[in-house]
Amino acid sequence: MQRSRTTTDHNRLRLLSYNVQVGIPSSKYRHYVTNSWKHVLPFPKRTNNLDSIATAISDFDIVGLLELDAGSLRSEFIHQPEYVAQKAGLPYCYHQVNRDLGIMAQHSFALLSRFEASHVEEHRLPSTIPGRGALEVHFGEGKKRLVVVLAHLSLSARGRSRQLDYIAEIVNHHENAVVMGDLNSPLDSPEMQHFFGKTSLHFPGQTHLTYPSWRPRMAYDHIITTPGLALEDQKVLHVKHSDHLPVAMDIDMPHASLAQHNNQTRMMA
Repeated sequence: MQRSRTTTDHNRLRLLSYNVQVGIPSSKYRHYVTNSWKHVLPFPKRTNNLDSIATAISDFDIVGLLELDAGSLRSEFIHQPEYVAQKAGLPYCYHQVNRDLGIMAQHSFALLSRFEASHVEEHRLPSTIPGRGALEVHFGEGKKRLVVVLAHLSLSARGRSRQLDYIAEIVNHHENAVVMGDLNSPLDSPEMQHFFGKTSLHFPGQTHLTYPSWRPRMAYDHIITTPGLALEDQKVLHVKHSDHLPVAMDIDMPHASLAQHNNQTRMMA
């Protein structure tokens, strides 16, 4: 069932970015040791946790999910992006496999949406160890289209700097752009400051701590937009189904995409 809209919020989109740690709940540092086997093998409550994640994201319009599995032994061959999309009532699912380890693991992320994309492009980000990517998804046509880039960046500052340079080349071609995901870096880091200097993306008024979920100390997860899109500062949802907390932001739908948005809302009603 699709969320109903009123005339006052018809051009407001609710965005969310969430690193879900392959459906593994964590609430203590020691869980990185005691739950390490869950990154390799299936466990009974993973699906229940994915159901809880789906409930938490179901009221949003565009959702970026990081650290999913696209169907392997550890996920009991469940395609997690499609599973969560279906459970959340989000009809469109665009996913990318970043590390293909065959039957053992299908490391992926996904953008879930209420609206059909007009263009989807997968990017392999520069990285010393292969497996970092970005997913570029367009909504609408023409100059005013909305372009969302979902990314999960490297742990090293040098790696992130190279990857952010790559992403800057993408967003600089678009008037209405959003970069979201687990950037593994606070926004005031040197590499992020360099990134803002190379793009027209707006530095948020404030950032929030998202990691670890049980005692947040680091701001790693972000939603960043070009000027004019953001209606509110990003905020954190205190749902603890992962080792990260999700971040959310409301944006203003670009006018060129508004007709498509309204048509699809009528079709799915």
